[in-house]
Amino acid sequence: MAADPQTQSTRIVLASRPEGVPSSENFGTEVVDLPEISDGQALLRTVYLSLDPYMRGRMSTAPSYAAHLELGDVIVGGTVGQVVASRHPDLAEGDYVLAGAGWQSHAVVDGAHVRRLDPSAAPLSTALGVLGMPGFTAYSGLLKIGRPQPGETVVVAAATGPVGSAVGQIARLKGARAVGIAGGPQKCQALLEEFGFDAAIDHRDPDFASKLADAVPDGIDVYFENVAGHVADAVLPLLNLYARIPVCGLVAQYNGADLDGRDRLPGFLSQILSKSLTIRGFIQSEFVPEMYEDFLTDATGWVQDGTLRYREDIVDGLENAPEAFAGMLQGKNFGKLLVRVTPER
Repeated sequence: MAADPQTQSTRIVLASRPEGVPSSENFGTEVVDLPEISDGQALLRTVYLSLDPYMRGRMSTAPSYAAHLELGDVIVGGTVGQVVASRHPDLAEGDYVLAGAGWQSHAVVDGAHVRRLDPSAAPLSTALGVLGMPGFTAYSGLLKIGRPQPGETVVVAAATGPVGSAVGQIARLKGARAVGIAGGPQKCQALLEEFGFDAAIDHRDPDFASKLADAVPDGIDVYFENVAGHVADAVLPLLNLYARIPVCGLVAQYNGADLDGRDRLPGFLSQILSKSLTIRGFIQSEFVPEMYEDFLTDATGWVQDGTLRYREDIVDGLENAPEAFAGMLQGKNFGKLLVRVTPER
């Protein structure tokens, strides 16, 4: 049964907690009545939904930087929505906004918690990718923690993803050399030809570790960590004295991978000490007050003049979000993964 767009919403909720890669059984679909709009609120129809790796952690009860979802909760996620009705003075019917409505077709939101978008400045979808949370993650983590200097070597894992591709391009804008790690020849070719990286290494190659070493003859000054696992194992011996490691994600571990059970901590601590490494985990939101406006100015200009390129992987239909999400955690997407819930108008 389809939802009435003025009074109801179709939403996807957490039905059970995943063990390993999420499956369809972990999600449920509901049609629910929307609450009445109060002063300061607006009713949105979701146009684009962002699918991001952090959502997997929210489905677990493991300790994290954000509260976990309860069973029956709507799956969290960034959205681009269009105002259907409004009781907020700064939002009019037809406006497009960046919100956090999650996996649902419609939502009533507090107008103070959304940001109006200008469709003439950049495609609306970019507000969830290169000009949104992933782009800001790359910008803030690289510039605040990585601090690349001209002539240095920056290596980034998951380099064709929305964060990794931006990291490499921003590193080159700062005069550094960018080396990307990705899975498969097609993605490595895109790093060189589409995103302008200086070198690209396939982590599925049996000789991955030696080819990475060949690609960084002067060692690695900044390693932007998105993956962990065997990629990090190959990077660690190549780090230079005083190298910096912004830790953004650990995708190889999100589905509960055992990573062969070895305790790598003693060797890792030895490297930190002997090479005077700087390692900092971060959540992009901590840098919003300090850097977000500069990011929007810089990145919007770079996108408009073609300096900062991006790729999107768009799936149509809210009902396809669970399958697309599971595929993303296995590296099946190519670019920023979005669900087009309803068409732009």
